[in-house]
Amino acid sequence: MNPLVDVRGAVKRYPGVTALGGVSVQIHRGEVIALIGENGAGKSTLMKILGGLIRPNDGEILIDGQLTQIDSVAKATGLGIALIHQELNILDNLDVAGNIFLGREPSRFGMIDRVKMRIEASALLKQLGLPISVDISLDKLSLAQKQMVEIAKALSQRARVLIMDEPTSSLTLTETEQLLKIVRDLRASGVGIVYISHRLGEVKDIADRVVALRDGKNAGELSKDEITHDNMVRLMVGRDLDRVGATSASAGGENRLIVRDLKTSRYPGRSVSFEVKAGEILCLAGLVGAGRSEVVQALFGTDGNLGGEITLDGVPVPSGNPQGAIAAGLCLVPEDRRNVGLITEWSVKTNLTLPGLQRYARAGLIDGKSESAVAAHESQSLGVRTPSIESKVADLSGGNQQKVVVGKWMLQNPKVLILDEPTRGVDVGAKAEIYELMRKLTASGVAILIVSSDMEEVLGVGDRVAVMHEGSITGILDRTECSEETIMRLAVGKGQES
Repeated sequence: MNPLVDVRGAVKRYPGVTALGGVSVQIHRGEVIALIGENGAGKSTLMKILGGLIRPNDGEILIDGQLTQIDSVAKATGLGIALIHQELNILDNLDVAGNIFLGREPSRFGMIDRVKMRIEASALLKQLGLPISVDISLDKLSLAQKQMVEIAKALSQRARVLIMDEPTSSLTLTETEQLLKIVRDLRASGVGIVYISHRLGEVKDIADRVVALRDGKNAGELSKDEITHDNMVRLMVGRDLDRVGATSASAGGENRLIVRDLKTSRYPGRSVSFEVKAGEILCLAGLVGAGRSEVVQALFGTDGNLGGEITLDGVPVPSGNPQGAIAAGLCLVPEDRRNVGLITEWSVKTNLTLPGLQRYARAGLIDGKSESAVAAHESQSLGVRTPSIESKVADLSGGNQQKVVVGKWMLQNPKVLILDEPTRGVDVGAKAEIYELMRKLTASGVAILIVSSDMEEVLGVGDRVAVMHEGSITGILDRTECSEETIMRLAVGKGQES
C-alpha cells in the first residue's frame, strides 16, 4: 500500500542558512513515527511544509501516491493533515470552544451553532481529561491547559495524519499519560502520527519507528526493537552524551535566598517558606496548578506578592519590583519564553543586551561595537545556532530561543537564578549544555531555583526538592530521599510524615 504521506528530497533555504537539505520521510497508516533531532535540525521546518505554513524550494510530496502541492493551511486540512504547533497557535481573547473550532464553527440557519460547538468541545475536553469549562477565556488558563486546548483543536479535525510538535512539553505526568493513551487509540483507528519530542522516554514508549534529522538532513532510522536512549542520542548528535544531571559538587554554602511566609495571588490564604543555599540547586516540583510559577513570579516581582519576606544575602528584596530584584541579583527565566522572556521581532543581540543596556551607553548613546562584541561572545559561549547576532529571535528554534533567554541573564552576573521549566522543548544536546552551565554557576556560588515538571530532570539535577500542592509546600527532600514515588505522594497532598 502507498504511504499516507511520502516526502522526497525536501529542501528549504532561508537567507544564510539551509534548514532542510534534501530530507525524505514516509508516514504510514496506523503508525507512530517519532521525528527526533537537535534544535535546529529541521524537524519543525519539515512539519510546517506538511502543514501548509511554508513551501519548500525543492522536493516532492505525495499523498496516497499522488504528487501534491501543499500551498496553504486550508489545503493541508483538506488533505487530512493536522498540526499541533510547539508554539501555541491560539487566541487568548476567545473562549475554549471558540478556539477549538476557530474557522470551522458549526452553523445553523446561517448563524454559529453555539450549542453544538459547546457539546462537541466538551466531549473533546473529556476525552483529554481536562476539567475546565468550554466557556472560559484562554487568558484565564495556565500554559499546560492552553497546550491541551491546542491538542483538542487538532483532534476536532479528525485528521488522517496528525503531527504533534512537542505536545507534552508543558504537561504533567498524568496529562502526558492521558495524551499517550489517545495517541495509541488514534493509531489503532488507522491515523498516521508524527510525534516530535525531546523526551526520549516517551519516544521509546510510543514510537513504532524513529527517524532522526541532523543539520537539515536524514541521519538514520530505528525500528521498534532498535529504539533505545543511547541509539537515539547517537543519531541526533553523532556522539554519546553524559546522562548525569547538573547536581553541584558542593552545595553546602550559606543560605543565599531566604523566603518566609510568601503569599501569592493564586493562593492568598496559604504561604510558602524555604531557603536556597549558595552553590545549591533547589527544584520546585508539583503538579500543574500547584502554584509554583506564581511563587517564582512573586519572587521576581511580576506577580502579586500579598505578604511575606524575601531576603538575598541578608538584604530585603523589594516587593513587586522586577528592576529592584534584578539590581539585587535575582533573575528569572520564565516558563513562556516566547511571549514573556523575549521580544521575538528583535535581534539576538538586542535581546541579549537589553537588561543591561546602560552598560553599553556613552554620553547617552549606545556603543554598538561594544554591544555587538559582548553579544557575539555570549552567543558563541552558549552555542546559539544563528546565522548572525543580528538575526531575529523569531527565526530561531525553540532551544536556541531558550539559550538567548538564559544568556541575557547570565550577562547580569546573577546571585540567584530562577529557571521556570528551563528545558521545555529543548533537545538532549542543549539540555546537556544547560546543565553544564548550571554546574559552572553553582561552582561560583550562584544559588539556583528550578521549577520543573520533568521528573527525570527533577531527580537528576536537584540537590534538594521542595514539593508543592495547592499553594503549600508539602515536603522538602534531600537528594538521598528523592524518588518518583515520594515526590508524587507529596505532589498530590500526602504530607512528608505519611
